[in-house]
Amino acid sequence: MSHTPHRLEVQNIRVGYGDRIVLSELSFQIPHGARVAVVGPNGAGKSTLFKALVGLLPLQNGRILIHGEPLGSHRDCVAYVPQREEVDWRFPVTVNDVVMMGRFLQMGWFKRASAQDRDAVQKSLAQMGIVDLANHSIGQLSGGQQQRAFLARAIAQEPHILLMDEPFTGVDVTTQEATLRLLDHLRERDVTALVSTHDLNLAASRFDFILLLKQRLITFGAPREVFTRENLAQAFGNSLLMMDNGLALVDECCSPEEKFTIND
Repeated sequence: MSHTPHRLEVQNIRVGYGDRIVLSELSFQIPHGARVAVVGPNGAGKSTLFKALVGLLPLQNGRILIHGEPLGSHRDCVAYVPQREEVDWRFPVTVNDVVMMGRFLQMGWFKRASAQDRDAVQKSLAQMGIVDLANHSIGQLSGGQQQRAFLARAIAQEPHILLMDEPFTGVDVTTQEATLRLLDHLRERDVTALVSTHDLNLAASRFDFILLLKQRLITFGAPREVFTRENLAQAFGNSLLMMDNGLALVDECCSPEEKFTIND
């Protein structure tokens, strides 16, 4: 039987903004259909990694392979949901317009939407529970509703790989639950998902693998292998508080209620 390449391979990449290098010597392989939490302190390079994976930032070294082919060979293969603060919510578009953007690579920028495109958009709106918001301006929505609109856009793209940058930050419980249901649905369709998060408990309980970053790869593996005192101390340094009862508090992003049990 012939070898099937990993869905996503990152080979010794270096990425930055001009002379400022943010990620270097970064290599890992993600198998088909895996759910991966990307974890690290602020400034670790999580958002930079996602932007490199969709071609928004050029590589200064190394290469990225999708299905064994160089990045860019599959135009609509990777969908990206950025952090909410990176979006200009004043842009005058409706929710339906935003979700239809997920179809542009299939339909072309100057072609009319087909019945198949409109059906994909309607199904995506329904899956995220925002059909009734389709004609609302995106700027009029709550933070959670905006997040669900961008998730619907990603679904409409029908990607093989979905990247979500901090989708659980600053949204309501309903949106968090909708996002987790979406991840379950994508797993059934063998879609690979990479999700950055500061919630270590969520990462440990709901993800197959953890990618622990701090400008370089600290480690990649199953949650129990990655979330050890040594690895977390290497990633978070002084922002990690070790407690007598074996709990750790990442004080830059977590409240006292969000303590995390360390594996020894």
